[in-house]
Amino acid sequence: MAFSRETSPAPTPSELTARMVGIGMNFAAAAEAGADIESTLLHAAVLGMDEGDLRVLAMLTTWLGVHHSYVNADRLVRLVAAQPSGRVRAYWAAMAAWLKKDRRLARLAGASGGASIDLLPTGTEFQVKRRGEDERFAGSTLRVPKGTLRDREEDVLTPELLVRRHAGYRNRVLMGPTFRADVWTVLEHEPDLSIADVARRAACSFATAWQTARDYRLLRAAGVLALQGPARAGYAPAGASALRRPARDVGDKAAAQLGRRR
Repeated sequence: MAFSRETSPAPTPSELTARMVGIGMNFAAAAEAGADIESTLLHAAVLGMDEGDLRVLAMLTTWLGVHHSYVNADRLVRLVAAQPSGRVRAYWAAMAAWLKKDRRLARLAGASGGASIDLLPTGTEFQVKRRGEDERFAGSTLRVPKGTLRDREEDVLTPELLVRRHAGYRNRVLMGPTFRADVWTVLEHEPDLSIADVARRAACSFATAWQTARDYRLLRAAGVLALQGPARAGYAPAGASALRRPARDVGDKAAAQLGRRR
């Protein structure tokens, strides 16, 4: 059984802005360090679709185009399924259609129930005939006139920058976008938390939290984790090649260090 954050209160506008900056969206505000990625994405979609903030929706869509490979799809699907807004679910169904090569997101495709929705409250038909559709949404359940949502990659941090600034994102690059990576991030910040608290913080099952904590604490007891330093110290990889290194290399390095200590 997984612990759920779906009942947590919605963030205030300033809190949401800080969280969006924390996950790599370039708004002019201070960042919330280690902001939760999936809940921030969901609340940004609510702000864009239900409250008409097209700037946020544009930046969210650009962010997904750049970073979707490191989203915890299982968690995002669960959050979207609990979302009562049909417009918000239509947005995520459209994202699943656009990012169809990422098969992990396929479960979002039916989120809207198949009904077609216009992004703009009025004038969508006229704008689509005049300028055409935004190619990212073409053929999906959400009709978006071309040029309504700007798409500039400089509006979001690159993976190389975000991996330096967000410990959870970094761990997903190393281990894959899984609950194991999220548990590891929780433990880097608070290594002595109980298993139940770790599972609650990472919104995962008790079993996943227990297995990951066992492995983390084994490496910590062996002194291997001290080589990387705590996440809160602002770890920065030496170069871009480190970002492409498979997660198993990290385990190999840890095993080698442990062997030398023996």
